[in-house]
Amino acid sequence: MATYTALVEWTGDGGKFTDNRYSRAHQWQFDGGAVVPASSSPHLVRVPFSDPAGVDPEEAYVAALSSCHMLWFLSIAAEEGYRVTAYRDAAEGTMAKNDAGKEVVTHVLLKPAVAFGGDKLPDDEVLAHLHHRAHDACYLANSVKTVIDVAGSWTHG
Repeated sequence: MATYTALVEWTGDGGKFTDNRYSRAHQWQFDGGAVVPASSSPHLVRVPFSDPAGVDPEEAYVAALSSCHMLWFLSIAAEEGYRVTAYRDAAEGTMAKNDAGKEVVTHVLLKPAVAFGGDKLPDDEVLAHLHHRAHDACYLANSVKTVIDVAGSWTHG
């Protein structure tokens, strides 16, 4: 069993707090030393009370799902003898109301574009197999209720 940690810190900016006119900018710090500026989404809290330059939790959620899928995909492709030369995913998450009327991320669409090199190249069926195995193995995909689809493509290069 592993434990994962993140330190999330926010400090008041001297603005009025009780009238909801305060900055949502904060930071995430991870055990390896990475510090990430974060904020609420400007789609949910208007600027200047959110910072569009910061990563918001919804973006991080989509990125984490994409990253998990990619890491498993790379591992499985290598295991099956395919040489991946590049991987790019312009993932998208959609917020909507669930059946209880709560705002949730209802859908994440992963759109990985994968480049392969070498003599062994996958066909569409093999590519779908690799993505299916990666999705099935991804810890995060196995941990959430959000519908996660993969619409991948590949090139030789």
